[in-house]
Amino acid sequence: MADSAEEFVDALYRLLLRREPEAGARLDAVSRLERGTLSRAALASEVVSSPEFARLRSLDDAVARALQARLTNERPRNLTAPAGSDERPTEIAWTLARYRGEERVLDVGYAHAEPAYLAALVGAAPQAPVGVDLVAGDVAGFEGVEADVRALPFKRGSFDVVFCISTLEHVGKDNRLYGAREERDPAGIPQALRELKRVLRRSGRLLLTVPAGENEDREWFVQRDPRSWRELFLQAGFAVHEHELYELFDDGWRSVEQVTEGLRYGTRGPGASAVLCAELRPGRVREEVKRRVLDALRRGPA
Repeated sequence: MADSAEEFVDALYRLLLRREPEAGARLDAVSRLERGTLSRAALASEVVSSPEFARLRSLDDAVARALQARLTNERPRNLTAPAGSDERPTEIAWTLARYRGEERVLDVGYAHAEPAYLAALVGAAPQAPVGVDLVAGDVAGFEGVEADVRALPFKRGSFDVVFCISTLEHVGKDNRLYGAREERDPAGIPQALRELKRVLRRSGRLLLTVPAGENEDREWFVQRDPRSWRELFLQAGFAVHEHELYELFDDGWRSVEQVTEGLRYGTRGPGASAVLCAELRPGRVREEVKRRVLDALRRGPA
């Protein structure tokens, strides 16, 4: 146990929230501890009961679920995440669970990704993953590259697996929020998909997530209905090997066959109201077209 109130507060924040306490919060906690109006256990309870800790736990739980899946060679579906949470726990658990230790790994949009996810990917990969972003990022264990996903500085077939979590929808949009520039490039997303296909080896995989629901252009990102996303993947030369939709309800995130009609971004929580998680594979478009035709025949007339 730390000797002084200051040391205890600092150690508690580093352990439970993985950061230093803000100056004001530190001063308040130390003062209450020294006056005896707050016990150390009570302070720990306050931190653990905070929304920040709840979100951190949901991310840690997602990483742990993905680890379990990799160890048991499982591809989990029907995942869940707490009510009021954003889409990250679901996205992270789904994509990381499908990683199988491939050597050459690329993550698109790593500079602003969740630290828990980045650390888990570094720990799972046999060598340093490459991270690509419009702005420079300094992430331990990553080989960072400042580049545009529409024009990647890599040779054809450079990677075995690519992760693209809630990033594709921002390509060619107003990215000033992330320290990049504002633009309006309607061809940005298709071009990015073609580039990702180019840098993947033929047996490689693209693990991605995108917001799903009513078609929307929010200027800094777009949301599409699931069918429109899958059409874009197909047009870029990818086959959808596996996909799953998740939607946020009052009791939390859960898997759905289709998203609620007219579902808009941000209406049910702090981020997306639904997400499409997908594993794409290049060079299998003929099989995908055949599958879609058979599916259409089974469904009958619209």
